[in-house]
Amino acid sequence: MNQVPSASNRTADDADSAMEGMPMKFGKYTLIRKLASGGMAELFLAIQRSVAGFEKLIVIKRILPQMNQDRGFIDMLLHEARVAATLSHPNIVQIFDVGEVNGTYFIAMEHVHGEDIRSVVRQMKKKGVREFPMEHALSILLGVCSGLAYAHERSELDGTPLNIVHRDISPQNVVVTFAGDVKIVDFGIAKSDRASEHTEAGKLKGKVPYMSPEQARGQDVDSRSDVFSAGVMLFELTTGKRLFKGPSEFETLKMICESEYPKPSDVRPGYPPELEAIVMKALAKERVERYQTAREMQSALEEYVREARIAASHIALNHFMQGLFEDKLASQKEALLQGKQLADIIEMQHISTRPPPESTSELEAAGDVRSTSSQSVSLPGRTITAVERPAPQKKNSLAFIVAGGVAAIVLGSGVGYWLVKRQSNAAQAALDEAVASTRGAIHVESTPPGAAIWIDGDLKTEKTPATIYGLPAQTIDVKLTREGFVTARSTVPIKAEETAEWKAELKASPASITFVLTPPSLLLTLDGKPVEAGAAEGIAPSTPHTLVASAPGYEDKSVTVSLEPAEKRSLAITLEAIPVTTHGHRPTPKPTVTTDDPVAPGGNGKLNVAASGGWCNVTIDGIAKGPTPVAGVDLSSGTHKVTCTTADGKVQSLPVTVTPNGNARLKFSL
Repeated sequence: MNQVPSASNRTADDADSAMEGMPMKFGKYTLIRKLASGGMAELFLAIQRSVAGFEKLIVIKRILPQMNQDRGFIDMLLHEARVAATLSHPNIVQIFDVGEVNGTYFIAMEHVHGEDIRSVVRQMKKKGVREFPMEHALSILLGVCSGLAYAHERSELDGTPLNIVHRDISPQNVVVTFAGDVKIVDFGIAKSDRASEHTEAGKLKGKVPYMSPEQARGQDVDSRSDVFSAGVMLFELTTGKRLFKGPSEFETLKMICESEYPKPSDVRPGYPPELEAIVMKALAKERVERYQTAREMQSALEEYVREARIAASHIALNHFMQGLFEDKLASQKEALLQGKQLADIIEMQHISTRPPPESTSELEAAGDVRSTSSQSVSLPGRTITAVERPAPQKKNSLAFIVAGGVAAIVLGSGVGYWLVKRQSNAAQAALDEAVASTRGAIHVESTPPGAAIWIDGDLKTEKTPATIYGLPAQTIDVKLTREGFVTARSTVPIKAEETAEWKAELKASPASITFVLTPPSLLLTLDGKPVEAGAAEGIAPSTPHTLVASAPGYEDKSVTVSLEPAEKRSLAITLEAIPVTTHGHRPTPKPTVTTDDPVAPGGNGKLNVAASGGWCNVTIDGIAKGPTPVAGVDLSSGTHKVTCTTADGKVQSLPVTVTPNGNARLKFSL
């Protein structure tokens, strides 16, 4: 009967034949699950552990067996990995370790929790988001240029330039994290003039549609080739169209080397001319006409963002990613928790079943003297001591030895198996009990219920009221979020084998109004209190409020408004001038009372709703109309209330007036 080794005993030699048996040990790391595989290597999500409870989630890039036999490739890989490991920048994935386990070479690198640009675009299509938001595209390219500039400028300690070139800047190698950061992956590993020696004949290194002309021709490349690739990405993200896509790789290469490149405005009317100039300079066929450094391109983009007042930020990109991948994030967290729990058990099994060190005593080696040995596994608040080898009594009688041997032969296959099985089951039960004994739980309630639960920054699948189990015995950060309510936070100590409790009273999120005033100098009060700086913050929602506007020579106006929780409304107030009488006197002003209720219809018109800075779900007079952009909505003439709700629960509402047979437009700024 073939014996399948347990997960704790598998090594790199037999991992390929038992890949489905994750998690598994790999040197000092524990591989949790396989992420991807390619022609040279495969990627794994892994945990690195060290002393004092240190744990770190990382990615292991394990070289495939056939590549391990190529000494030239391994030397090149190790050299370039050592160079890449010196790169430490927020926009470059960090390499932590390079090594070998049982003849298999690997690279340990930073775990980036996010999605590459290609996956982001695919998810946008699934969600019905038709355009890549301009501010997010610029945020991404600013991060790419920053990372490239740092790497291109690196030098040895003596000042000798390292001349690092990525050579594969493409949507697959740029990752946007769920925290809103931008990371370039595989930096330095894809760069090496010697790498061409190990490239299959007729193949070019890198993604063909993002190659520079000199790279497509097979010429030597420098940092300006990466600038060209960044220009291709900038063109595609801001226009929504592919730049170089022929029926075959050969035709694509011809397009890059021979064709005239279209301008962004050719495929997207109204494209900003200042940004178009940046794109076309980055895409210059002759490298001397491009930006000579990624730093120059970064500077040009930053200047454009400032002058165009584009709200490019990590926070906005974070909200965009969280909204796009909400369902996937929840499932990933659950899978990761399960994988880590299995990895914890495997780690303890690996330690508790590790044989004790061989004794240097000749008597012990001969089996004449044995002693009891134990292995301790240190856990928070508990220590497990597993007895590994009992100390048998010293045998002096030859007859006793013979009798013992006969008994072992007769009973070995049955009793021996039973003893080993019982010991294994007992050890497993002790390990399970140890894991459970270091965990606690928390019961969370909220008024009103239905709030999302976040623990130490991780969103749980449950909503209040709920009990969350399997928490470490330590102080945790708990957060409750619900649309229209202020986020509630608390720190709660968790004790082993106990259930903590926390009840939160959620407060409705305050609303706000910004005013467009005519004349600008009028006096405005809200519920009798002056409104300053043209805006009123912290307004209690779901309550009628009275606005009174007045100015010398104008008739007073009183407006009654009621806002929804977290609503941000823009309100235009125009005062009518008091007519002058024939005697040169103005009549006593009388207040005009209006409300924000829709006026009676007098025919139908059309309404188009768009959003800048992201996307939102649109409701008109309380009726859902889907995500932006919303076009051609048939509405009765009069004033209507349009509400824009983002993926992270932010709400804005604006009134809009539709005229008979008119075409009204409304744009939210997110």
